[in-house]
This record gives sequence, structure tokens and C-alpha cells, in this order.
Amino acid sequence: MNFLSEKVVKKLIEKKTTISVCESCTGGLLSSAITSVSGSSKVFALGLVTYSNQSKNSVLKIPKKIIRIHGAISYETCLSMVKNLSRIAKTGISISITGIAGPKGGIRKKPVGLVYIGIKKGNKTLVKKYLFKNKGRLYIQKTAVKKSLDLVLSFIK
Repeated sequence: MNFLSEKVVKKLIEKKTTISVCESCTGGLLSSAITSVSGSSKVFALGLVTYSNQSKNSVLKIPKKIIRIHGAISYETCLSMVKNLSRIAKTGISISITGIAGPKGGIRKKPVGLVYIGIKKGNKTLVKKYLFKNKGRLYIQKTAVKKSLDLVLSFIK
């Protein structure tokens, strides 16, 4: 993952683009992956871990209605997270992650390993849904971070 993080930071510096992150199920791992790279201070502006529904509402201003109707792990919540983060941070790229890392918390409709990743650059916004194999909490978190970094690279090319 370190090589991927280095590639992302290098590209962001090259493109003179900044990045902000809001994470839930990854608990800061994406922010950590990016900031572990020397020189990341030139591009990394903000990292939020909005783990609880209350923090999603109070910090990211996600309407309680969205979470109540769709749940914290949903396309709609992920989309709100990335759009509101973009407004708050005013960075070139914003990325959001919400999901169920397990080992508990999953239901049939929303199993452990379900992760949504949102990315916004300018007026282009994308939310992707993933269902990672349930090979443990850390595996799901690391896989979500890797997918997020891949998405960032595809957005800045």
C-alpha cells in the first residue's frame, strides 16, 4: 500500500491538487496511508473520522433523514459525505468511505464487507459500491484504503 500512497502523493504534487478525506469504517487508515508519505503536507489538507452517525450529522452536516431512511452504510450517505466534505475542505479532490468492516454488524441486506467509496473532483462525483470478502476487519479496512487510492489515481490522470 505504501507504494500506492507514494504514487498518489507524487501525482497530487505534480498536478498541484489538494486532497481531503472523511472516513468511517477505515478509522483514519486512508489519512494515515497518505500522510505517511514524505511531502504529503503539500497536498493533504484535511482528514476526518466521522465514525458515529452523530458526527456524520454534526461535523459533515448530513441530514438525519438521509441516515434514518438509507442508513449510514449507503450510497446516499456516502454521496452526502463526499459532497459536504468538498464544501468544507475546498480541496481539489475529496474522498469519503463508509462501510461495515466487521466482524459483527452485518445483516443480509448489508453484510460485513459492504463498503461505499465516494470521490469528488470539481463537478465530477462518483460513488462506488464494493463487497469485499469477509477475511477480517483489517483486511476489509486495508482493501477499502487500496481501492480509495486507486480511485484517486484514476481521477487525477
